[in-house]
Amino acid sequence: MSHDAVGAAVASWRENRAAMLWGIAVGVLQAATPLVIWWLDRATVYALGLVVIAGIYVGFAVADGRAKVIAVESSVAFAFVVVAAAAVTGSAWLLVAGLAGHGLKDLWQHRTHFVATTRWWPPFCMVVDWVVAAIIVVEIAAGVHFG
Repeated sequence: MSHDAVGAAVASWRENRAAMLWGIAVGVLQAATPLVIWWLDRATVYALGLVVIAGIYVGFAVADGRAKVIAVESSVAFAFVVVAAAAVTGSAWLLVAGLAGHGLKDLWQHRTHFVATTRWWPPFCMVVDWVVAAIIVVEIAAGVHFG
């Protein structure tokens, strides 16, 4: 890694530290949502969360205003909706894959700025996604029932 790349990575971390720390807190809270919405099974609650997270970028795309961005973000959101729907009755690992994948999408967004004016959101959302995915992995390992 070049000296310039290291400097950019350190600057990026400093600029986004608060958003990422808030991402940890919100991720823990989001992972607790099955306790709040107890009448639905865990898989359904986590799947609903994935759908909401994916849909937020559609709103950013509409605010951006470019038709290409709206089309791409709508298509990507639909893919996450399909993964979430499959996870309701399928393996809980689909939730992990969906959240981890969305975190990677956030990382890509942060690096490319494909959707304009998202600044702090991608690092925040990436951390939320990965925290929830990690907690679901722990729940799977502990034998928690999802369906």
